[in-house]
Amino acid sequence: MSLNWINPAERIKKLPAYPFARLDELKAKAREQGLDLIDLGMGNPDGATPQPVIEAAVRALQNPANHGYPPFEGTANFRHAITTWYHRRYGVTLDPDSEALPLLGSKEGLGHLALAYINPGDVVLVPSPSYPVHFRGPLIAGGDVYSLHLKPENNWLIDLTAIPDEVARRAKILYFNYPSNPTAAIAPREFFEEIVAFARRYEILLVHDLCYAELAFDGYQPTSLLEIPGAKDIGVEFHTMSKTYNMAGWRVGFVVGNRQVIQGLRTLKTNLDYGIFAALQAAAETALQLPDSYLVEVQNRYQTRRDFLIQGLSQLGWDLPKTQATMYLWVPCPSGMSSTDFALDVLQKTGVVMTPGNAFGSGGEGYVRVSLIADCDRLGEVLRRLQQAGIRYKSEAFA
Repeated sequence: MSLNWINPAERIKKLPAYPFARLDELKAKAREQGLDLIDLGMGNPDGATPQPVIEAAVRALQNPANHGYPPFEGTANFRHAITTWYHRRYGVTLDPDSEALPLLGSKEGLGHLALAYINPGDVVLVPSPSYPVHFRGPLIAGGDVYSLHLKPENNWLIDLTAIPDEVARRAKILYFNYPSNPTAAIAPREFFEEIVAFARRYEILLVHDLCYAELAFDGYQPTSLLEIPGAKDIGVEFHTMSKTYNMAGWRVGFVVGNRQVIQGLRTLKTNLDYGIFAALQAAAETALQLPDSYLVEVQNRYQTRRDFLIQGLSQLGWDLPKTQATMYLWVPCPSGMSSTDFALDVLQKTGVVMTPGNAFGSGGEGYVRVSLIADCDRLGEVLRRLQQAGIRYKSEAFA
């Protein structure tokens, strides 16, 4: 029976297809055509979750005490592990009882924060390009998204001076993300000091996404928003276990910072979910306690892939800077090609999956995001296929 008389809510009608869901459809079609896909589209780390984390999960699974509903605010042990990790990494002191909240992945928390704090018509400042939930969450909540278009000549940093005063005065929340997905840009500590001063002046809630905190190279150490004096008064920071610890499918993240904001998010979540399975929280607790040698191993893996792929793409005409963080390269499209056209051309000719930059907002047009989620042998095959298909970078000057 057709239910044509049942229409989705307007908030759903206004949302375009989620880009990674659309990518999955295109990948399935390509596989049907017999293509050997090399998927560098999603930020889905390859390899296994660390063995100590798996063993901790198995032990927790065997404990019947973990089989019931977990506490809404997360287990005390995991919250303590979160705040201990923050103090070790950033020197930031947090109250585990009120300033840390486990999440079903950071995406869930970022989206639900919008529902908890944005009313229809509220102005929300969001960079473009940015991780999709940064602007889709506010759109679902009925917010009025004001895009802050990022520019390569400004190293993909938000230009706070370009925000009109009347917009800043109306703004309620500013989402941002450094190290950045998708651009891989980093922000100096001075930028964080400026954005905290800006938010305090205009009374704007800062929502910082620090999902790539530990994927940093060449001695670079990312800044936590909460390191900045006064930031906790007007901000929260999100983190995930997905990237550093190869736990993308486990769906564990957390938010820390302003206790009032965290309490509002907790209140919403108590009405929507029952929290994270306690066994997964035990595993995540173990991950945060892994020695620094594990972190160095992960950093070296992605740095080696970064260097290999940048060098290989240079032979095909691309001149890419060495990124200092994240698991991505932000690659300009050949002149005259849109992000979507170039990504589809590469997929159809080579079986290599890249994400069109416009999936991250209009500010990402003209780029594709390439994830460093394959070893160098497989990345070498990517380069061989691109070369064989005649896919090279041509700028306007040489088009």
